[in-house]
Amino acid sequence: MSKRTSLKDIADKVGVSTALVSYVINGQEKEKRVGKEVVKKIRTAALELNYQPNQIARSLRKGSTKTIGLIVADIANPFFGNLARVIEDEASRLGYTVIFGSSDEDSGKMESLVDILINRQVDGFIIVPAEGTELQIKALQEKKIPLVLTDRYFIDVTTNYVALDNYGASFDAITHLIANGYKKIGMIAYKSNLIHMQERVRGYIEAMKANNLENEIRLEEVRYNYTMIDNEKAMNNLAIGEKKIDAILFATNSLTVSGLYCIKKLNLKIPEDLAIIGFDGNEAFDFFYTPLTYIEQPIEEMGKEAVGMLVEQIDGSTKIAHIKLRHTLIKRQSSL
Repeated sequence: MSKRTSLKDIADKVGVSTALVSYVINGQEKEKRVGKEVVKKIRTAALELNYQPNQIARSLRKGSTKTIGLIVADIANPFFGNLARVIEDEASRLGYTVIFGSSDEDSGKMESLVDILINRQVDGFIIVPAEGTELQIKALQEKKIPLVLTDRYFIDVTTNYVALDNYGASFDAITHLIANGYKKIGMIAYKSNLIHMQERVRGYIEAMKANNLENEIRLEEVRYNYTMIDNEKAMNNLAIGEKKIDAILFATNSLTVSGLYCIKKLNLKIPEDLAIIGFDGNEAFDFFYTPLTYIEQPIEEMGKEAVGMLVEQIDGSTKIAHIKLRHTLIKRQSSL
């Protein structure tokens, strides 16, 4: 393995001091009044010797690593995977590298990830917070570490965030089903106190009430770590028996996918037996025998806004911004 070229190697080649080479390599030649001819010789020697600066040492000197810590719920989920890619691309465009991890909606795992990324000296965080992590977010704020929450936020924590208008998205989806003649509409959501899930549920309930269907409200909540088991029980409760529903809204991508397995197991036809609307698209939907209606989130806008907000903070901005984005309801045969 060849020896890494050092500043001393360049200094020896040019015949100047190591300090002088350091000034030129770090762009301080004007400040230190280094002559143009000497600057040219040093830069030429650096190229000839294939000098590669030590980025870790440089970042320590400048107090910046040009890295962003990104924590999502589950990078395997297409929504979070696509969001992470947008954030990575936008950060790269602005000169930043992204280091990311999945919390799996676990507060303990999120705390570990935050600690690891702090030790990596990231310049700031973009976080999809897990339930019960308000104190972790407040601790980052107390340490003056720039951060932006995305997808969800905490009402009692004043911080920058970018999220969907989840209430409006659910309200719109239920209104669409009612307009197409469905009245007995159920919803399956995760059992969670997180604001995005609460708002999706609220949108469902308020849309039913607005159309005088409060007696038809059928909400089933499932546990995150028991999605398949709980979802199957929920589908049996909603789709079988005298009080069976004729349409359903799934509150997340993962709930939609597991719900489709349950629907197949129950031998239900879509939309003849049950109309469906999901949250977020999924490649699996394209191969389902009936194209699925779903609520599309503006992932690209969400990711770019989050990166832009964070970089502004890193650059010294102290303003607090709350951005709520609009959805698009992609209407297909499953809800007609």
